[in-house]
Amino acid sequence: MGKQIVYSPKVVTSPNPHSQATLAGNHFYTATVALDVNGKVVGVGDIEAQTVQALTNLTHLLEAAGGSIDDVVRVMIYLSDMRYFQGMNNAYKKFFFGDSLPSRATVTGTFGIPELLVEFDVIAYIDNPKAS
Repeated sequence: MGKQIVYSPKVVTSPNPHSQATLAGNHFYTATVALDVNGKVVGVGDIEAQTVQALTNLTHLLEAAGGSIDDVVRVMIYLSDMRYFQGMNNAYKKFFFGDSLPSRATVTGTFGIPELLVEFDVIAYIDNPKAS
């Protein structure tokens, strides 16, 4: 199985030249931020609300690919400022807990949309992905 594009109608489609997510065999790749389906930033100034929105978007994309949050193996977290770490972590723990904890790293960076506080770059391994 070659590369497949993953699409969810519950996640905004970017005007930029990239897909919502991709599958290459059983490997799933995406990056999510706190945009609603209309492309509006959710939770301006609120790191917990932005984390929940971004990880909800991730959940929708994983489901569209035939997977779940438990399939995530690696998360790279980008924060606009490390002072948001604790708030991000509080919301993150609502999605990742118990035996489903992926490896992760957290760094700071800047975003093309200044109101964004966090971005998640995610790799998952899905046993039985949906064929497109």
